[in-house]
Amino acid sequence: MRFTIKLGSGPLLLVAMLALPACTSSGSGGSDMGSTLGNMLRYGSTTEPPLARAVEVEATECPAVTVADGGAALRRGTSQISIANVARECIERAGGAISVKVGLEGRALLGAGGGGGRFDVPVTFQIKRGDRVIVSRLKRVAVTIPANDTQSSFMAIESDMIVPPGTGEYEIEVGLGGAAAAASPRRRRG
Repeated sequence: MRFTIKLGSGPLLLVAMLALPACTSSGSGGSDMGSTLGNMLRYGSTTEPPLARAVEVEATECPAVTVADGGAALRRGTSQISIANVARECIERAGGAISVKVGLEGRALLGAGGGGGRFDVPVTFQIKRGDRVIVSRLKRVAVTIPANDTQSSFMAIESDMIVPPGTGEYEIEVGLGGAAAAASPRRRRG
């Protein structure tokens, strides 16, 4: 069966769209919404999302991000680079693994007599359970302070850090610099 609907028909268009899935049939003889239009209404796409995506949900437990002792700031010449804000997101996947996404916002300030320039800032992201490191990633972020400015902001985001199922309680930690971020005492942030 084929329908022709003119756009701009107002309420008639809505009624026709809602009735259309009931008039179409899938190959199985049922009148489910497995059609292209049904998928558009349900998922905002012409196809169904993969099953693994459909079962991902926001994890009920997502620990606050801590900043490693000695990892909150570092110096480059007379300039200082520091962490200003942190955030995280934890998504539970099928099978119980948790995918963690961590981000930080930082600031670079020129010191006395400093000029604009580019700094290479190492940022460490870690997930730990007690003293055991589950995931550790080092990312280098370019921070640029334009000439005639005294400061600049930067962001670093690390995605898909996987916590295996059955790990239990874990900690999320960030720090500037490679060695400083490995220190054990931490300062809690947001």
